[in-house]
Amino acid sequence: MNTSIYPPDSSSTDLLFKPKQLRELVQGVPWLGELDEDEVTELLEDTELKTLKTREWLFRQDSPAHWLYIVINGAVRLARSAGDGRLATIRCVERGGTLGELSMVSSAGVYLYSAEALRRTHVLAIPARRCREIMDRQPACRAEFMSRLALELTERLEDLALLTQADAMSRLVSYVLRQLPPGRSRSPRVVRLSIPKRWLAAQLAMTPETLSRLLAKLRDSGVIGIDRQRLTVLDEQKLRDAMLADD
Repeated sequence: MNTSIYPPDSSSTDLLFKPKQLRELVQGVPWLGELDEDEVTELLEDTELKTLKTREWLFRQDSPAHWLYIVINGAVRLARSAGDGRLATIRCVERGGTLGELSMVSSAGVYLYSAEALRRTHVLAIPARRCREIMDRQPACRAEFMSRLALELTERLEDLALLTQADAMSRLVSYVLRQLPPGRSRSPRVVRLSIPKRWLAAQLAMTPETLSRLLAKLRDSGVIGIDRQRLTVLDEQKLRDAMLADD
Protein backbone atom coordinates (compact mmCIF):
# COMPACT_ATOMS: atom_id res chain seq x y z
CA MET A 1 0.00 0.00 0.00
CA ASN A 2 1.24 3.48 -0.82
CA THR A 3 0.78 5.19 2.53
CA SER A 4 2.48 8.50 1.67
CA ILE A 5 -0.11 9.93 -0.70
CA TYR A 6 -3.51 11.51 -0.26
CA PRO A 7 -6.59 9.39 -0.93
CA PRO A 8 -7.54 9.91 -4.62
CA ASP A 9 -10.50 12.25 -4.00
CA SER A 10 -9.00 14.24 -1.13
CA SER A 11 -8.43 17.99 -1.06
CA SER A 12 -5.24 19.84 -0.18
CA THR A 13 -6.50 20.31 3.38
CA ASP A 14 -6.72 16.56 4.09
CA LEU A 15 -4.21 14.83 6.33
CA LEU A 16 -1.20 13.19 4.76
CA PHE A 17 -1.31 9.63 6.03
CA LYS A 18 2.24 8.51 6.67
CA PRO A 19 3.34 4.98 7.60
CA LYS A 20 4.09 6.06 11.18
CA GLN A 21 0.56 7.40 11.63
CA LEU A 22 -1.02 4.22 10.26
CA ARG A 23 1.30 2.04 12.33
CA GLU A 24 0.25 3.86 15.51
CA LEU A 25 -3.39 3.52 14.46
CA VAL A 26 -3.08 -0.27 14.09
CA GLN A 27 -1.13 -0.66 17.33
CA GLY A 28 -3.82 1.35 19.10
CA VAL A 29 -6.37 -1.42 18.45
CA PRO A 30 -6.25 -3.47 21.69
CA TRP A 31 -6.27 -6.90 20.06
CA LEU A 32 -3.59 -5.90 17.53
CA GLY A 33 -1.36 -4.34 20.17
CA GLU A 34 0.62 -7.58 20.64
CA LEU A 35 2.01 -7.48 17.08
CA ASP A 36 5.70 -6.65 16.73
CA GLU A 37 7.05 -4.05 14.31
CA ASP A 38 7.63 -6.50 11.46
CA GLU A 39 4.15 -7.98 11.80
CA VAL A 40 2.54 -4.53 11.70
CA THR A 41 4.58 -3.65 8.61
CA GLU A 42 3.48 -6.87 6.91
CA LEU A 43 -0.15 -6.22 7.82
CA LEU A 44 -0.05 -2.66 6.47
CA GLU A 45 1.12 -3.98 3.10
CA ASP A 46 -2.28 -5.65 2.68
CA THR A 47 -4.37 -2.69 3.80
CA GLU A 48 -6.19 -0.04 1.79
CA LEU A 49 -7.14 3.58 2.47
CA LYS A 50 -10.76 4.47 1.79
CA THR A 51 -12.40 7.90 1.70
CA LEU A 52 -16.10 8.25 2.46
CA LYS A 53 -18.29 11.22 1.66
CA THR A 54 -20.89 12.50 4.11
CA ARG A 55 -23.83 10.04 4.35
CA GLU A 56 -21.99 7.42 2.26
CA TRP A 57 -22.40 3.80 3.37
CA LEU A 58 -19.19 1.92 4.04
CA PHE A 59 -21.00 -1.43 4.16
CA ARG A 60 -24.52 -2.72 4.58
CA GLN A 61 -25.97 -5.22 7.01
CA ASP A 62 -25.88 -8.84 5.74
CA SER A 63 -23.35 -8.07 2.98
CA PRO A 64 -20.21 -10.29 2.81
CA ALA A 65 -17.68 -9.22 5.47
CA HIS A 66 -14.39 -9.21 3.60
CA TRP A 67 -12.86 -6.27 5.45
CA LEU A 68 -12.41 -4.87 8.94
CA TYR A 69 -11.93 -1.12 9.27
CA ILE A 70 -10.19 1.35 11.58
CA VAL A 71 -11.45 4.94 11.54
CA ILE A 72 -8.59 7.36 10.79
CA ASN A 73 -10.69 10.50 11.07
CA GLY A 74 -14.31 11.53 10.76
CA ALA A 75 -17.22 9.61 12.28
CA VAL A 76 -19.27 6.54 11.34
CA ARG A 77 -22.76 5.62 12.51
CA LEU A 78 -23.51 1.95 13.15
CA ALA A 79 -27.14 1.02 12.50
CA ARG A 80 -29.07 -2.24 12.49
CA SER A 81 -32.24 -2.88 10.52
CA ALA A 82 -35.22 -4.38 12.31
CA GLY A 83 -37.70 -6.72 10.67
CA ASP A 84 -39.85 -3.79 9.52
CA GLY A 85 -36.94 -2.17 7.70
CA ARG A 86 -36.39 0.72 10.10
CA LEU A 87 -32.80 1.49 11.11
CA ALA A 88 -31.87 1.76 14.79
CA THR A 89 -28.67 3.63 15.62
CA ILE A 90 -26.39 1.46 17.75
CA ARG A 91 -23.54 3.89 18.35
CA CYS A 92 -21.10 6.18 16.56
CA VAL A 93 -17.42 5.42 16.01
CA GLU A 94 -14.62 7.99 15.70
CA ARG A 95 -10.82 8.01 15.34
CA GLY A 96 -9.18 4.75 16.38
CA GLY A 97 -12.47 2.87 16.58
CA THR A 98 -12.98 -0.37 14.67
CA LEU A 99 -15.80 -1.50 12.40
CA GLY A 100 -16.85 -5.01 11.43
CA GLU A 101 -15.31 -6.99 14.28
CA LEU A 102 -18.55 -8.79 15.08
CA SER A 103 -18.47 -10.35 11.61
CA MET A 104 -15.43 -12.33 12.75
CA VAL A 105 -17.66 -14.47 14.96
CA SER A 106 -20.55 -14.67 12.50
CA SER A 107 -20.86 -18.13 11.00
CA ALA A 108 -22.47 -16.57 7.93
CA GLY A 109 -19.47 -14.30 7.37
CA VAL A 110 -21.60 -11.17 6.94
CA TYR A 111 -21.76 -7.76 8.57
CA LEU A 112 -24.25 -7.69 11.43
CA TYR A 113 -25.01 -3.97 11.02
CA SER A 114 -24.60 -1.17 8.50
CA ALA A 115 -22.00 1.61 8.69
CA GLU A 116 -22.62 5.15 7.41
CA ALA A 117 -20.21 8.10 7.38
CA LEU A 118 -21.60 11.10 9.27
CA ARG A 119 -19.12 13.44 7.62
CA ARG A 120 -16.10 13.14 5.36
CA THR A 121 -14.26 10.15 6.79
CA HIS A 122 -11.11 8.15 6.11
CA VAL A 123 -10.77 4.52 7.14
CA LEU A 124 -8.03 1.92 6.96
CA ALA A 125 -9.34 -1.34 5.50
CA ILE A 126 -7.77 -4.62 6.66
CA PRO A 127 -8.62 -7.94 4.96
CA ALA A 128 -10.68 -10.05 7.35
CA ARG A 129 -8.70 -13.16 6.39
CA ARG A 130 -5.49 -11.50 7.63
CA CYS A 131 -7.14 -10.76 10.97
CA ARG A 132 -8.22 -14.37 11.28
CA GLU A 133 -4.69 -15.53 10.48
CA ILE A 134 -3.31 -13.27 13.20
CA MET A 135 -5.69 -14.66 15.80
CA ASP A 136 -4.97 -18.24 14.72
CA ARG A 137 -1.26 -17.86 15.38
CA GLN A 138 -1.33 -15.28 18.19
CA PRO A 139 -3.17 -16.57 21.29
CA ALA A 140 -2.69 -13.23 23.06
CA CYS A 141 -4.38 -11.39 20.20
CA ARG A 142 -7.24 -13.90 20.17
CA ALA A 143 -7.72 -13.60 23.93
CA GLU A 144 -7.81 -9.80 23.77
CA PHE A 145 -10.20 -9.94 20.81
CA MET A 146 -12.63 -12.10 22.78
CA SER A 147 -12.26 -9.82 25.79
CA ARG A 148 -13.19 -6.82 23.63
CA LEU A 149 -16.22 -8.65 22.26
CA ALA A 150 -17.35 -9.43 25.80
CA LEU A 151 -16.99 -5.75 26.69
CA GLU A 152 -18.95 -4.76 23.59
CA LEU A 153 -21.73 -7.20 24.51
CA THR A 154 -21.84 -5.85 28.08
CA GLU A 155 -22.16 -2.27 26.83
CA ARG A 156 -24.93 -3.20 24.38
CA LEU A 157 -26.81 -5.02 27.18
CA GLU A 158 -26.48 -1.89 29.32
CA ASP A 159 -27.86 0.14 26.41
CA LEU A 160 -30.78 -2.25 26.10
CA ALA A 161 -31.55 -2.05 29.82
CA LEU A 162 -31.48 1.74 29.72
CA LEU A 163 -33.64 1.97 26.62
CA THR A 164 -36.30 -0.33 28.04
CA GLN A 165 -36.30 0.75 31.69
CA ALA A 166 -34.76 4.20 32.13
CA ASP A 167 -35.97 7.69 31.35
CA ALA A 168 -34.30 10.06 28.89
CA MET A 169 -32.17 11.81 31.52
CA SER A 170 -30.77 8.50 32.76
CA ARG A 171 -29.86 7.50 29.21
CA LEU A 172 -28.05 10.78 28.65
CA VAL A 173 -26.18 10.67 31.96
CA SER A 174 -25.15 7.05 31.39
CA TYR A 175 -23.78 7.99 27.97
CA VAL A 176 -21.77 10.93 29.34
CA LEU A 177 -20.33 8.85 32.18
CA ARG A 178 -19.20 6.16 29.77
CA GLN A 179 -17.39 8.75 27.65
CA LEU A 180 -15.35 10.08 30.57
CA PRO A 181 -11.63 9.26 30.66
CA PRO A 182 -10.88 6.33 32.99
CA GLY A 183 -10.09 6.99 36.64
CA ARG A 184 -11.22 9.78 38.90
CA SER A 185 -9.84 13.29 38.88
CA ARG A 186 -10.39 16.35 41.03
CA SER A 187 -10.27 18.59 37.97
CA PRO A 188 -13.27 18.78 35.60
CA ARG A 189 -13.22 16.18 32.88
CA VAL A 190 -14.16 16.81 29.28
CA VAL A 191 -16.27 14.83 26.80
CA ARG A 192 -16.22 15.74 23.11
CA LEU A 193 -19.69 15.79 21.56
CA SER A 194 -18.34 15.59 18.02
CA ILE A 195 -21.14 13.64 16.35
CA PRO A 196 -24.19 15.53 15.05
CA LYS A 197 -26.80 16.12 17.74
CA ARG A 198 -29.54 14.33 15.81
CA TRP A 199 -27.48 11.12 15.62
CA LEU A 200 -26.55 11.27 19.28
CA ALA A 201 -30.24 11.76 20.06
CA ALA A 202 -31.12 8.76 17.88
CA GLN A 203 -28.51 6.66 19.66
CA LEU A 204 -30.10 7.62 22.99
CA ALA A 205 -33.65 7.02 21.71
CA MET A 206 -34.87 10.60 22.09
CA THR A 207 -35.56 13.59 19.89
CA PRO A 208 -32.91 16.29 19.30
CA GLU A 209 -35.22 18.73 21.11
CA THR A 210 -35.31 16.49 24.19
CA LEU A 211 -31.53 16.12 24.11
CA SER A 212 -31.08 19.90 23.97
CA ARG A 213 -33.53 20.40 26.84
CA LEU A 214 -31.79 17.86 29.07
CA LEU A 215 -28.33 19.26 28.36
CA ALA A 216 -29.62 22.74 29.19
CA LYS A 217 -31.12 21.42 32.42
CA LEU A 218 -27.79 19.91 33.49
CA ARG A 219 -25.94 23.08 32.49
CA ASP A 220 -28.31 25.38 34.36
CA SER A 221 -28.00 23.27 37.51
CA GLY A 222 -24.21 23.61 37.44
CA VAL A 223 -23.55 19.93 36.72
CA ILE A 224 -21.93 20.43 33.31
CA GLY A 225 -20.52 23.19 31.17
CA ILE A 226 -20.97 23.24 27.39
CA ASP A 227 -18.79 25.11 24.92
CA ARG A 228 -19.61 24.06 21.36
CA GLN A 229 -18.46 20.42 21.14
CA ARG A 230 -16.87 20.34 24.60
CA LEU A 231 -18.96 19.07 27.48
CA THR A 232 -17.20 19.59 30.81
CA VAL A 233 -18.36 17.58 33.83
CA LEU A 234 -18.19 20.07 36.71
CA ASP A 235 -19.70 17.83 39.41
CA GLU A 236 -19.60 14.09 38.70
CA GLN A 237 -21.55 13.13 41.83
CA LYS A 238 -24.39 15.50 40.95
CA LEU A 239 -24.34 14.07 37.44
CA ARG A 240 -24.77 10.56 38.86
CA ASP A 241 -27.51 11.81 41.17
CA ALA A 242 -29.38 13.13 38.12
CA MET A 243 -29.97 9.50 37.08
CA LEU A 244 -32.03 8.98 40.23
CA ALA A 245 -34.11 12.14 39.88
CA ASP A 246 -37.34 12.31 37.98
CA ASP A 247 -36.97 13.56 34.44
